[in-house]
Amino acid sequence: MLCRAALSPSFRSPGRYLLFSPQYITAVSQPYLPVNKLVLRNESIRCWSNIPFITMPLSRTHGKSFAHRSELKHAKRIVVKLGSAVVTRGDECGLALGRLASIVEQVSMLQNQGREMMIVTSGAVAFGKQRLRHEILLSQSVRQALHSGQNQLKDMAIPVLEARACAAAGQSGLMALYEAMFTQYSICAAQILVTNLDFHDEQKRRNLNGTLHELLRMNIVPIINTNDAVVPPPEPNSDLQGVNVISVKDNDSLAARLAVEMKTDLLIVLSDVEGLFDSPPGSDDAKLIDIFYPGDQQSVTFGTKSRVGMGGMEAKVKAALWALQGGTSVVIANGTHPKISGHVITDIVEGKKVGTFFSEVKPAGPTVEQQGEMARAGGRSLAALQPEQRAEIIYHLADLLTDQREEILLANKKDLEEAESKGRLALPLMKRLSLSTSKLNSLAIGLRQIAASSQESVGRVIRRTRIAKDLDLEQVTVPIGVLLVIFESRPDCLPQVSALAIASGNGLLLKGGKEAAHSNQILHHLTQEALSIHGVKDAVQLVNTREEVEDLCHLDKLIDLIIPRGSSQLVRDIQKAAKGIPVMGHSEGICHVYVDTEASVEKVTRIVRDSKCEYPAACNALETLLIHRDLLRTPLFDQIIDMLRVEQVKIHAGPKFASYLTFSPSEVKSLRTEYGDLECCIEVVDSVQEAIDHIHKYGSSHTDVIITENEKTAEFFLQHVDSACVFWNASTRFSDGYRFGLGKGLSGIILCCLQLGI
Repeated sequence: MLCRAALSPSFRSPGRYLLFSPQYITAVSQPYLPVNKLVLRNESIRCWSNIPFITMPLSRTHGKSFAHRSELKHAKRIVVKLGSAVVTRGDECGLALGRLASIVEQVSMLQNQGREMMIVTSGAVAFGKQRLRHEILLSQSVRQALHSGQNQLKDMAIPVLEARACAAAGQSGLMALYEAMFTQYSICAAQILVTNLDFHDEQKRRNLNGTLHELLRMNIVPIINTNDAVVPPPEPNSDLQGVNVISVKDNDSLAARLAVEMKTDLLIVLSDVEGLFDSPPGSDDAKLIDIFYPGDQQSVTFGTKSRVGMGGMEAKVKAALWALQGGTSVVIANGTHPKISGHVITDIVEGKKVGTFFSEVKPAGPTVEQQGEMARAGGRSLAALQPEQRAEIIYHLADLLTDQREEILLANKKDLEEAESKGRLALPLMKRLSLSTSKLNSLAIGLRQIAASSQESVGRVIRRTRIAKDLDLEQVTVPIGVLLVIFESRPDCLPQVSALAIASGNGLLLKGGKEAAHSNQILHHLTQEALSIHGVKDAVQLVNTREEVEDLCHLDKLIDLIIPRGSSQLVRDIQKAAKGIPVMGHSEGICHVYVDTEASVEKVTRIVRDSKCEYPAACNALETLLIHRDLLRTPLFDQIIDMLRVEQVKIHAGPKFASYLTFSPSEVKSLRTEYGDLECCIEVVDSVQEAIDHIHKYGSSHTDVIITENEKTAEFFLQHVDSACVFWNASTRFSDGYRFGLGKGLSGIILCCLQLGI
């Protein structure tokens, strides 16, 4: 067994090198003379503990494997197994240098985070084959040139190269390459070569274990490989013998054995396929298995092994299950795909959905992929119902919201108490989280409006064109498919969006915030109860698994449209994460009210109070009040300020407004702010045109209002403001689907878009 630590320059001291082996550590002075030789047994290795190393603690008690992907970020000790297909070039002669450099970069990044990284690598045979072929060609060319005395060389046949010889020739070059790459990140690497016999000898096992622990303690990355130069052929029937024994006959079994011996938290097996499939990869109906459980191997069809390497996927699965049984989590993923290989290791550690994750804990309910398929099938059944039947479901859901209000409010109370005890929600979000009897009654009214307006949501002929005699072309409204709606702190969103999906015949996946888990659970239960009256219960699914939002955005084969409902940051994150799925996003609700010189005193105070104070957390609440300069120091201005003070609204002064005041309120940090609370900005403008320019520069094109008695000024404002809703002498809160007769909240607006097919 050979163990060599090649120290990077950042760890070298002048004229001194360190050589490690499982049996001893030797310090040799340059130039490699046995002067001042010091031999330390394993028991004395800790004398090097005074060497300073920068580490970051990652608490993790080994014993059981991680149950969920999201827990992988807590992995402290990680083994990365690089298959031959990952390390080797396509011509099987030489290494894939770019791919290998990317892997080293990711391992270095994790090592510098304070994790303990180990690599089990293939590639020595391929690297040696390249070197030996080059030497043979060079030797043959010289001999032929001397033999013939001519410059012309005949065709030269290269003999079949024996794998052990290739491994012997390639090991040093492979390790030198790793050393050079890790040196770029100021990380030291050490080589360890093992054989199966080393694991059967108790003393050698202890030596290996001690060497690996000492290398990890000194922040060194061990590079481990089977010693293919001397390894005997694998014995038949010597495979997995149980929890305590595994035959090391390839690097898959070696990685599993080391992972368990070293009590690692995570084993990442990189190959040339994405993971495990329920049928041979490449076939039409092949689906990637996201999570693999012990006992599921009977449902998996294994294809042929890769073009290089000793093992195939079946060997990887057996090794993975053995490691899992030993307490190590395992992920099998693709390390060769050019689009993901540059971040595949870090993505796995971050808990992203990459490859196949091995888990011993089966979820209580269906996976999100299964839920997506159920929603699609349920949505198609829903679309096949008569319009009256879909409306009946929505009416029944509206009745359940009022009939079961006590149970709903009790569940909501649990959410509010948990959020308050943990202190994780700001006051505006707490208000959005809260449900009340009046909110539920308003919800029920909105749902009944959706039901009444949904009679022609599906199958309505929008356009009919005769393109030839007896040949007509019709454009008809149809369901989109499966909608994914992601919402924050808004349990009232669940029945709204469910009614929208039911009315338009779409399947629905709902992903709510964990702060509203109890409320969402009972509201979803009532939704499915309403759907059950016509046997389409599965059409609406609530995602309760630990699925990350980013992972959901990658399910382009299951989801047809994503609708985020929440902060502008949520919308931007989802738009960035969505891969091949359209996103119906929205912007902030930075709504303006402009008070003109010819505004009515009575209307101004009523409109401003309702716009800001009726529900300040709503997206259609007033955020910036624009006042004409001529109104400053007038009774109207004083009434506005007094009303805001009575309502306990915190005022922020815009730059121009602050310049008119001797003692002004706190100056606004940004004129593009959505407060979502009893706060607003007041700014001064010189004209209606300046008010319009301000709205276009700082607004979000949501809802903007003018208060004036001058019809000409009002028409100018209505024509020139580029926003979704522009009002004259009306509250910004009027911007609501319920008020428009389209259903409660944004759902009504979305329903209108879906009905129009846009």
